[in-house]
Amino acid sequence: MTLLTIVLLFAFVALGRWQWHRGIGKQAAWEEYERPVPADLPVRRAIAGSEASFEPVLIDGHYEPEHQFLLDNVSHAGQPGYEVLTPFVLEDGQRILVNRGWVAFTGYRDRLPEISFSNRATLRISGRLADLPAAGLASGRAPPPADGAWPKLTSFPTHAELEAVLRERLAPRVLLLAAREPNGYVREWTPPGLPPERHFSYAIQWWGFAVVLLVLYFGLNFRKVQ
Repeated sequence: MTLLTIVLLFAFVALGRWQWHRGIGKQAAWEEYERPVPADLPVRRAIAGSEASFEPVLIDGHYEPEHQFLLDNVSHAGQPGYEVLTPFVLEDGQRILVNRGWVAFTGYRDRLPEISFSNRATLRISGRLADLPAAGLASGRAPPPADGAWPKLTSFPTHAELEAVLRERLAPRVLLLAAREPNGYVREWTPPGLPPERHFSYAIQWWGFAVVLLVLYFGLNFRKVQ
């Protein structure tokens, strides 16, 4: 019993420390993420893919509004909807998908929201680089259809699937359009994963288990001595 108590106590304390340090790391990432994108960034000529997640960037180029994707299974404030991905062509010809934000579900699966626009003028836009969203345990994947009209509906596609349908090479990252930029929808970006408060809560729970274990151990052994 003593050996089992020591092993469990060590495990509970270690798990608590692990969750606490994860919370500290996540808190630093969220604080950096919540800072506004600086307006005086140097203009990027290309996106290499080696950039840090959520790194702010400023790019010049133009949209390709005739080729857009709607990411399905995305909710906002408890409402179902889509995120809009629009190709953006940089001055050197490289293409990057710009996530222009969230739009609400129309109420009909065969009636997609109206996201068309005709602005192909040269623009300077800012945002943060991110990866494509990954499917959760309860979420299904559906690659975009190879034929049919645009925009194309898709659910958690891979980078290669989007390139195959678009028939163009894409930068390895997606640009989350800054909230101050035009031609966008609802943009309340948050880093993926659990918020830091959840990790701190889990850490306290594990340490609470350790305290309960010690109380039970000494309580049971004190009774035996009496």
